[in-house]
Amino acid sequence: MFSLIVAALAAATLQASAWTIDTGVIQSGDGYHGDTVANGTIGILSSVQPFGAQQVLLNGAYDAIEPGGIPTILKTFDPLHLSFSIDGTPIVKFEQVTNFRQRLDMQHAALTTSFDYGDAASISYTTRALRDLPFTALCVVMVAAKRSIEIEPNLASAGATDLVNVKVETTRVGAARAPQGNLSMLVSSARSFDGRLAVAAASAFVFDEAPASLPTVAPVNASSESPELGFSKQLSAGQSYSFAVVGTTISSAHADDPTNQAQRLTIFAALDGTNALIEAHERAWADLWRTDIRIEGDDTTQRDVRGMLYHLYSFGHADTGYAIPPMGLSRAGYSGHIFWDSELWMYPAMLALQPPIARSMLQYRFDRLSGAERNAAAHGYRGAMFPWESGASGEEDTPVWALTGPFEQHITADVGIAAWNYYCVTHDKYWLQSEGYPLLKETADFWTSRVTRNGPGRYDIVNVVAADEFAQNVDDNAFTNAAAREDLEDASAAARVLGTAPDPDWANVAKNIPILKFPDGTVREYAGYNGQQTKQADVELLGYPLHAISDSSTIRRDLDYYGARIANGPAMTQSIYAILQERLGMPETAFATFEKGYRSHEVAPFDTISEVAGDTNVYFATGAGGFLQTMLYGFGGLEITPQGIVQRPTRLPAEWRSLTLTGIGPHLKTYVIRSSDQKPKAAAH
Repeated sequence: MFSLIVAALAAATLQASAWTIDTGVIQSGDGYHGDTVANGTIGILSSVQPFGAQQVLLNGAYDAIEPGGIPTILKTFDPLHLSFSIDGTPIVKFEQVTNFRQRLDMQHAALTTSFDYGDAASISYTTRALRDLPFTALCVVMVAAKRSIEIEPNLASAGATDLVNVKVETTRVGAARAPQGNLSMLVSSARSFDGRLAVAAASAFVFDEAPASLPTVAPVNASSESPELGFSKQLSAGQSYSFAVVGTTISSAHADDPTNQAQRLTIFAALDGTNALIEAHERAWADLWRTDIRIEGDDTTQRDVRGMLYHLYSFGHADTGYAIPPMGLSRAGYSGHIFWDSELWMYPAMLALQPPIARSMLQYRFDRLSGAERNAAAHGYRGAMFPWESGASGEEDTPVWALTGPFEQHITADVGIAAWNYYCVTHDKYWLQSEGYPLLKETADFWTSRVTRNGPGRYDIVNVVAADEFAQNVDDNAFTNAAAREDLEDASAAARVLGTAPDPDWANVAKNIPILKFPDGTVREYAGYNGQQTKQADVELLGYPLHAISDSSTIRRDLDYYGARIANGPAMTQSIYAILQERLGMPETAFATFEKGYRSHEVAPFDTISEVAGDTNVYFATGAGGFLQTMLYGFGGLEITPQGIVQRPTRLPAEWRSLTLTGIGPHLKTYVIRSSDQKPKAAAH
């Protein structure tokens, strides 16, 4: 019996480890790179400052952060910030504490920080961006006294570094269900730097103890410009005490009156109570985790893949109309703009795993279709020309000095292809009629006006920035041309599904856009290309995710040729190589490429993925999207076809005993690949 108990405990430990990332004791705050809890709207980046956050991002809100600057995703108030003192001494620095460690529970989307404060207390607090309340977060604090102490937690305003006209006040509202018949809140309000947005936050304490023992919450420094709201509590040696902070942050991009709405949402959450908030949050995440990727025989890769899933699930949300920036909601890298990263790299994974989130990502583009139409007209084209960098308005937000803005035009085809793939997976004809086909029609019309018609077989697309961004102002780029052809073909297919005659010029243009090749059949990246170093995958994308090349000998030749010429570029390139190597029947090579690709990009202490190996630009959601595509469309054998998601034969790396994909597509199918027979099986779930 004892051996069975030991075995069960060992299995439970392994299972738990696949869901958690533990930093161990962090010895120094220097060079610390945190991780994020997010819910698709707010993203809270962890810090080594006790009770602090490095920043809080607010999706969908953009404004300049410097004079004449481009709109940037908003860094908002930290609605959970505490000023915490023990025996009158504020605990504000990493150097004041010992045994500082953090633990990310990916299954429940909760980050726990713990530390010791001398001989006084052991403290832990767990932060959640509540999945079902898009603007609200929760922090539960536990204090274990080692000796008799007095604690003084104060709610304080923080995180307003990019905001102006900050105003902080305390307020109290009557509420029968609140402690002592009322609820006190700290309320912060401000304007974004350029004045476009009003921004607000509200926070309150939540107690679960009996009314007779409740502490008195009162304003601190009420007459100053930075009042706080707090309480004090005497704890005896060996006594443990817990309380919670609930906070909301919102802007006028989301509500007409953000200051009052922040207070209303905080009251709503506070009166629900800590337990109810956590239970609802965990139910929402349990629903997300019905879709999972399970690897038997490789616990390390299992945990890493779960990390990729956790971050993409955190950064997206259904029914918001938000897409996902390259760094998700972890950092404001690339100004939090939306690029092709959303459609080409993250979206295909989300389409298989979470179609409602994928639809929300496309909703972002549909809502900005009129801006893309204006952009096309301004450049002398028809249809819609989507911006390379897109923020709130859908107009071009690329910095003026970057040529990608006016010239990296394959983004328009990427949007159209994503729309067709959504229909292929869901067969939602109503959506195709109302949103998908308008995107496809306008993107196809753009390409018919964009090409230069130089005769049969020579409808050239000149002067573009390639997917390989080292190649600027080149003609007939392989990826741009192939993506434009596929977009045009998809638009024609969509029209036929809807019983509408497609524009005959779409097919005419598609068949005349050239894909250039060298004499030996290797695809040439662009006219005049002669072996220069490339930044990232370009030609390689024609075999996947595009359908421009299916011949295995050509794909292998292209991989060999361009693989020797790739610089130390962004993480997602290796995922394309791994997918194509797997499809060429080389699972061991594919796994080595996959493993090397993301592990060389991991950054301590959370093993978050950076954009380029050796840098610290984390969390690179684009890379995670690419590597999840390797799991799904490479090792998992999935393929998006007009008939829906199908599965082709595939082979697993030797160390994997099985690969199980659960909750795939709108019908939540389960696919199992076992190394024992290497025959993929699918069953309705």
